[in-house]
Amino acid sequence: MRLVAACAQFTPEKAQLKANLDRMADWIHQAAAEKIDLVAFPESATSAYFLEGGVAECALGADQLLQELAQRTAGLARPVDAVVGFYEKAETTHYNSAAYLELGPHPRLVHVYRKFFLPTYGVFDEDRFVSRGRTLGLADTRFGKVGLLICEDVWHSLLGTLLAVRGTKMMIVPSASPARGFGGEWPSNVERYQRMLCSLSAEHSVYCLNPMLAGFEGGKGFVGASMITNPYGELVMRAPLLEDHLLVSEIDLDLVDIVRSQLPLLSDLKARWSLIQSIVQEID
Repeated sequence: MRLVAACAQFTPEKAQLKANLDRMADWIHQAAAEKIDLVAFPESATSAYFLEGGVAECALGADQLLQELAQRTAGLARPVDAVVGFYEKAETTHYNSAAYLELGPHPRLVHVYRKFFLPTYGVFDEDRFVSRGRTLGLADTRFGKVGLLICEDVWHSLLGTLLAVRGTKMMIVPSASPARGFGGEWPSNVERYQRMLCSLSAEHSVYCLNPMLAGFEGGKGFVGASMITNPYGELVMRAPLLEDHLLVSEIDLDLVDIVRSQLPLLSDLKARWSLIQSIVQEID
């Protein structure tokens, strides 16, 4: 199966839900016009990232998010799936989440993933304002099983491994990564993300899409440089720094099976899975 996927790298207006949803709808209409099947938006794309105590005011229910974007994308030229990073309101609790949506004639909320690892160090303070997710980001989509991770989650290889074992061939990692380390050709956080994504792709023979937030919030710069990696563990393409950009690539999911037959690391992992489970139980 082949599809065309895109990372929509952009700068949301802080706490301006309507303006950001309007902008995202524009990207989705553009995607439909360009025959793009899937467009992935960054972490916290609906509101910007550094909201702290303002999370409650900008949080949306997942069904509300679907309704808002479905209204704005009514009459699409063709169906488009979207992965949207947003602050989620669920009863009295808030999460840093990513929703997988089908938009078009029959809009549908496919899956909501809640960020598992919440950074609370340096400039980050998520654990004070949102709750931790407790489930795996496994979306059953029209393209098969798609894995969802959010930013810090990809720094821990365990979640990517669990998603691969559960059958994903493509992982989407919405992120908001402030710039740091300017001694090389690219900021060090960009270089680190490239290493992590290429490693995840190489180990499990999966595609990775990493839509990055761009722009400045309160003196902190989100660099952009969204990336797409392939099942060989290679960087396919990378967006420019700081500016809005639609990064588009063809995804050939059949290539995943070919690469896995050449290098059966995932099948070796599955063959040892019961032993791994027993080791984990011993640790517990």
